[in-house]
Amino acid sequence: MLELKNVSWTAEDGTDILENVSFVVPENRFVVITGPNGGGKTTTAKIIAGLMPPTSGQILFNGTDITQLDATERAKAGIGYAFQQPVRFKGITVRELIEMAAGEQMDDGKICHALTEVGLCANDYADREVNASLSGGEIKRIEIVTVLARHTELSVFDEPEAGIDLWSFTNLIEIFTRHREERKGSMLIVSHQERLLNIADEIIVIANGKVTKQGSRDEILPTLFTEDKACNACPRREREAL
Repeated sequence: MLELKNVSWTAEDGTDILENVSFVVPENRFVVITGPNGGGKTTTAKIIAGLMPPTSGQILFNGTDITQLDATERAKAGIGYAFQQPVRFKGITVRELIEMAAGEQMDDGKICHALTEVGLCANDYADREVNASLSGGEIKRIEIVTVLARHTELSVFDEPEAGIDLWSFTNLIEIFTRHREERKGSMLIVSHQERLLNIADEIIVIANGKVTKQGSRDEILPTLFTEDKACNACPRREREAL
């Protein structure tokens, strides 16, 4: 599915943000990237989505080298991406945005089902503009709908819990759990949240720009609770903050 080989990224000021990051996201797997703030997780997600090119290294998707492809080309290849801070689209309705993502016109029933999955009523939201009138939590949930509507082989979510309330987050966990059980493509999620880590097939820990751990949930998750040096990424701390 997806493979990163020795991917590095250096900022304009010469700071090394990522150093030789390598990992594999297998087909139909639910993978969570976690680690301390500023460790390079979001940079990794953006590089995978094609929003920024790596300084060095190689990215393979289904065996094809996509290192030089931009975000649009990677989206066409089957990689979806949800921003930590979603983009707003003035003049476009929620219905139109979902239909553009799905690549087809959708009847009221499909629109209703898609929005209901993230706890939104179609009657209240389908014909609203995706603009400043929507709260951060609302726009976040709508973006999740658009990513899932594309049915991509790989869906990348950068901290999907950011900016949403506890009820919405609980609903989000149910969505991801359901899609994991149904195995609708692979998901790669950047998150600190224990409940997302608990449903992961595999966990990758990135700290100080490097992969420090990777393996199954049962192998990696217990270490995140016991090691004081990982406290900034500790799922328990994040859970208490909810």
